Amino acid sequence: MIDTSTSARPARLADPTAALAAAEGLVPQMAERAAAHDRAGVFPEADFAELRTAGLLGLMVPERLGGPGAGFADYAQVAMRLAAGNGATALVFNMHASVTGALAGTPDDLARALGVPETYFAMRDRVLAAVVDGALYAVAMSERGAGSRLSALTTTYEAVDDGFRIRGAKTFVSGAGFADAYLVAAKRAGSEPAAVSHFLVPAGEGITVEQTWDSLGMRATGSQDIDLDVLAPADALLGGLEGLTLLLAQVMPQWLVASYAAVYVGVAQSAVDAAVAHVNERGLGRLPLVRARVGRAESAVAAARLAVLEAAHRIDTAPGEAETNRWVWRAKLLAGETAMDVAASMLEAAGTSATRRGHPLERIFRDARCGSLQPATSDVCADWLGMAALGRDPENDAAVPRW
Repeated sequence: MIDTSTSARPARLADPTAALAAAEGLVPQMAERAAAHDRAGVFPEADFAELRTAGLLGLMVPERLGGPGAGFADYAQVAMRLAAGNGATALVFNMHASVTGALAGTPDDLARALGVPETYFAMRDRVLAAVVDGALYAVAMSERGAGSRLSALTTTYEAVDDGFRIRGAKTFVSGAGFADAYLVAAKRAGSEPAAVSHFLVPAGEGITVEQTWDSLGMRATGSQDIDLDVLAPADALLGGLEGLTLLLAQVMPQWLVASYAAVYVGVAQSAVDAAVAHVNERGLGRLPLVRARVGRAESAVAAARLAVLEAAHRIDTAPGEAETNRWVWRAKLLAGETAMDVAASMLEAAGTSATRRGHPLERIFRDARCGSLQPATSDVCADWLGMAALGRDPENDAAVPRW
């Protein structure tokens, strides 16, 4: 976990506007530290200490629990700004917000309609209140051989006295070793078809972090593997009801899909910003081809941003509706591919000198390349959208399950 012994108590953000202003204020120092974090492949502890002190870890917490009550559109704006400073930091922040946002954003009436027990609401509020005090949550979903396909997981759980026994191994766990708790996806042992559930498991005994992370891009996310053989308390079961995970992934996919999109729009913008700085410094703006590349890139990022904000607006106003979910998948596809294409073009516009280690564009290029690979991958998004456009059910008509 992050050492907070010398940190100030987290600020209480009055509203989402104050949260965005706080994020803006952190971007310069995050950008200044980004190269060193990337080079060493180490988790950006200083960034998260500042995010905690600024109160941004509590972004999604409702006002009644001491947070600013941000919606998805507010999250998207904050994530875009943070990614302009350091994409890796924004990506870990996204994982944390995925947990808190899903908890805070699932309406009580929907939760009750799904059959969750009344005890769930007290557990939810306790988890969210801890975030206001600075708790950091990580997501442990992906596995080797299964990726993020929930139906293919091998991590299992079984009910035991006063809780659950969870066994398995996870990969790509951003912030592993620094989180206060992990959102663990697991299927009930022996269940067929798989009854997949989520557990919020406190860090500590039974969770072993394996130092495996040495990647092309997003090197500062600290996305290590973890091994699990843990006893989780009964109220660690999110929703208090087994088997909800696959249903919610289909009905309200935003925190599994579109939240990544905001991060990669910010990464794409950072590529344009870095290229403009380089071009102006080197006097390359006199070249028409360089100007044309910058112009196309700026337009592409603006379009992707609008797509993400349209999806975010619909998530806040009409969550779970068919057209909302279509925008969720569009946003992820456009953001991932835009980041990759824009970063590559900006590197060409800047020239060979920008490929040297330590140049911002070299790091951003590698970070941006990961956008299409984050779940849901660009190919999965495009296939989902293609099936929808053809009038088919993209969740249930696919030969291979999305999740």
